[in-house]
Amino acid sequence: MIDRNEIRSHIFSLQDEKYREFHSSLVPGENTIIGVRVPVMRQYARELIRTWGDDIDGLIDEIGTDYYEEIMLRGMIIGLSGKKEPEWYYKHIDRFVPEIRNWAICDVFCTGLKFTKKHLNDVYEYLQRYLSSCDEYAVRFGVVMLLDYYINEEYLDKVFMHADSIRHEGYYVKMAVAWLISICFVKFYDKTKIYMEVCNLDDFTYNKALQKARESLRITPEQKEELNSMKRKG
Repeated sequence: MIDRNEIRSHIFSLQDEKYREFHSSLVPGENTIIGVRVPVMRQYARELIRTWGDDIDGLIDEIGTDYYEEIMLRGMIIGLSGKKEPEWYYKHIDRFVPEIRNWAICDVFCTGLKFTKKHLNDVYEYLQRYLSSCDEYAVRFGVVMLLDYYINEEYLDKVFMHADSIRHEGYYVKMAVAWLISICFVKFYDKTKIYMEVCNLDDFTYNKALQKARESLRITPEQKEELNSMKRKG
C-alpha cells in the first residue's frame, strides 16, 4: 500500500513551478504550496481512491498535513469517496474544517462535497454550527456551501437571512458573503435587489457584493448601471 512519504513524493513530481509562483500570489501567507494544479490533484485523488479501495478512512489518515496540497488532497478524497451516508461525511468534515487555513482550500473542498445535492435539508441543518462559528474559515466554509448548493427558490430567503445575520469581522468571511450575494444577483436579480434595499450588510460587504455582481458576464449592461447607482457612499 502507498504510504505517506510516497504520496508526498508523488505530489512533488506533479509540481508546476510557474503555477506555484502564480498561485502563491493569490494565497497570501501560505508558504507550503508545492504548485500542483487543481485538476491534476483531483485526478491523483481518484487514483489513490482506486488503489486503497474501501479503506477511505485509512487513506485520509495516511496523507500528511505539512503541505498545502496535502491538505487539499485530504479534502478532495472526502468529496470523491463515493456513496457514503451523510454521517460519514459529517465526521470527516468536522475533522477537516479545522485544517482549513486559507480561502483556496476552503473553496475547493466545498466544491467537492457533491453528496450535498442529495441531502439538501439535512446538510443545511448541519451547516448551522459553522455559520454561527467564531472561526473565520469555519464560517467561510458555511457561506461557500450556501453559495455552491443553496441559491435556489427553496432556500433563497434563508440564504439572505444568513447573509444578514453573520457578523464575523474576518476579511475572508466578508468576501465570501459578498460573493454569495453577487451570485444571488446573477440567478435572482430582482429578489436580490429587494433584499439589498433592506439588508443589514456592513458597507464593505454590501459594496463588494455590488462590485462582484457587476463583474459577472451574466449581468446585463442595464443591470450593471443600476447596481453602480446602488453603491453606498462612504
